[in-house]
Amino acid sequence: MASGSNYKVAFRRRREGKTDYATRAKLVDVDKSRLVVRISNANCIVQVVNVGKDGDETVVSAHSKELNKLGWLAGNKNTSAVYLTAYLCGKKAVAAGVDYAIADIGLKSPIRGSKVFAAVKGAADAGLNVPYGESIIPTEDRINGEHIAEYAESLDEEELNKRFSQYLARGLQPTDLPEHFEEIKNKIDEAEL
Repeated sequence: MASGSNYKVAFRRRREGKTDYATRAKLVDVDKSRLVVRISNANCIVQVVNVGKDGDETVVSAHSKELNKLGWLAGNKNTSAVYLTAYLCGKKAVAAGVDYAIADIGLKSPIRGSKVFAAVKGAADAGLNVPYGESIIPTEDRINGEHIAEYAESLDEEELNKRFSQYLARGLQPTDLPEHFEEIKNKIDEAEL
């Protein structure tokens, strides 16, 4: 480790790889909300956050486990689930009076078609004004799971049971994922938020 009179130790959250302070300083603006997207190994969380005097204030939040309460049977961290979670958060934000937010993807790399941009698209489709470029958003067939259905159709029975065992255990045929996606999206539209 470096030493000497001119060496300055980085902030703890920077050392741990949790916060990029240069990017955060650019995002912090008193007049604008942030659409915060965080994806863990098993779930995703989408929040609309404002900056307050004593720190960040969460206006609304949606967790992918909320989709399970609406009947979601697929995984909680795939592209479809991230989109639906952000769609739910966007509906909650619009109901709470938030109309504009800037995407905050944290330390995720801004890769074209990634899950964090599916979340941005979900919030925008819910009515929240989130600026984004069309070229970075995943395609519709990736968002609604058509690519998974096509892949499942190409597998034989044994390989299908091996690769999609959790879908099948929950009672969802992977070939039915696009229809299931639309069903849950309609339930979010009808829900009282």
